[in-house]
Amino acid sequence: MMAIKPHWPAPATIHSLVTTRQGGVSSSPYDSLNLGDHVGDQPSQVIANRQTLRNQIPTEPIWLKQTHGIEVSTPDSRSHHASNPVVADAAVTNIPDEVLVIMSADCLPVLFSNADGTVIGAAHAGWRGLCDGILESTVSEILMLANQSSAQDLIAWMGPAIGPESFEVGEDVVGRFQETGLHDLQKCFLPIANKPGKYLADIYQLARDRLKKVGVNAIFGGDLCTVTDGERFFSYRRDGVTGRFASLIWISQ
Repeated sequence: MMAIKPHWPAPATIHSLVTTRQGGVSSSPYDSLNLGDHVGDQPSQVIANRQTLRNQIPTEPIWLKQTHGIEVSTPDSRSHHASNPVVADAAVTNIPDEVLVIMSADCLPVLFSNADGTVIGAAHAGWRGLCDGILESTVSEILMLANQSSAQDLIAWMGPAIGPESFEVGEDVVGRFQETGLHDLQKCFLPIANKPGKYLADIYQLARDRLKKVGVNAIFGGDLCTVTDGERFFSYRRDGVTGRFASLIWISQ
């Protein structure tokens, strides 16, 4: 399995990785390490791919059924409402070896840690989730678990997502973010010449804006484009029918 190690100053207790599309058994258009069990791939091949991943991590990940919402799964909610997969677009934990996972193919995965490496989070942030507050909700739940921490103590890493030269949106999306009081509207949305009402959106800048608003200033990553890097990443915008890769984080014992 070929994986990417995030470059961020996480504490030594924090481990993270991002899978690529390479090193699995799925056939085209899911070739080859597709981890999504909801995209039309053969179930037996997804199971085999997930086992390949499982061999690299301490426990079975907490798989989420992501709905582009703002629900955050916590240790308490998981203990009271056991389901598989968990319906949420983010997860947090302070339990060692509990592996959080976000699957994506253009949406932005964001990993979090507090400064002492005792609490982590992972969020799935498409434009709808960003607009509705998935990152703010995740930060809030992390701080509930890390009661000695503030938002200024958190670090965040933005994983592979649709890049600012590939993410075309309409005026409806720009309007939604305007309504939320976006600070850097002109930085986030670039009008496309000869395409009235169309813009190139910078999902990384949108995420930075939301994180900085709640006090998270140590933000890393944001330089891997799923659309243009077809060798390593699945992309729904590029291919339509495609697989999903995973961004994972856990705390060592």
